[in-house]
Amino acid sequence: MSAIANVVDGKVVNNGKTPDTSSISKAVEAAKREAGGALDKDAFLQLLVTQMQYQDPLEPTDNTQYVSQLATFSTLEEMQNMGSTMSRQSASSLVGQYVFMEETSATGDTKTVEGTVDYVTFSGSKTYLSIDGTLYNYDDLKSVADGDYTLAVKLADTLVAQINKLPSFDNLSKSNVEEVGKIVEAYSGMNSYQKSFLSSEEQNVYNAYANWYAGMMGAEESTEQTESADTGSTEETVGEDTTETV
Repeated sequence: MSAIANVVDGKVVNNGKTPDTSSISKAVEAAKREAGGALDKDAFLQLLVTQMQYQDPLEPTDNTQYVSQLATFSTLEEMQNMGSTMSRQSASSLVGQYVFMEETSATGDTKTVEGTVDYVTFSGSKTYLSIDGTLYNYDDLKSVADGDYTLAVKLADTLVAQINKLPSFDNLSKSNVEEVGKIVEAYSGMNSYQKSFLSSEEQNVYNAYANWYAGMMGAEESTEQTESADTGSTEETVGEDTTETV
């Protein structure tokens, strides 16, 4: 079937099917906006359709060119799917890790958020990390802390949480000796690097409870020694007069 075009004064006039570079440019810009500034597989397909729509009817694009472009489209789609799968696997491995996120607001302000990843969730092609109950875009991931850093943060946070569960310092009693003792034991098991993750205020609060615990243990030990001495003295007194007077 031959193509028909309007001819005026010996020249082919645009009948709506001849190339229109402005329309193609608009299609490119629209595709970029939809893809967030980058040409993805959907944008590629949109451009291909636009090219077919505005091709020259007198010199249509050869079928082999479309086949080549479709092959390129399939390769692009496969690569993007592979990249998405690898991105999801990488994000999933961050659960339990201490990470740093860098968010940029609509006004251009940047803020850094840090914390342990609780879980990972997916929405369409987007991946989100949950930190302290808030979801952050995986694309905003700045860095991941090493194992020593993560462990130190966890130990410090756990110690502070245990101290916060205790009654106020003025309301401590003998019933709290065991609880405070466990905290003192946990602190003793931390190395200097891990202890450095406690703020000066948190360190002072811990020292107050630790001193109270040491005082309670010292008083208890003193009481035990006194009771032991009293018991020994009683036994000695009972065993002194064992002979009869003649």
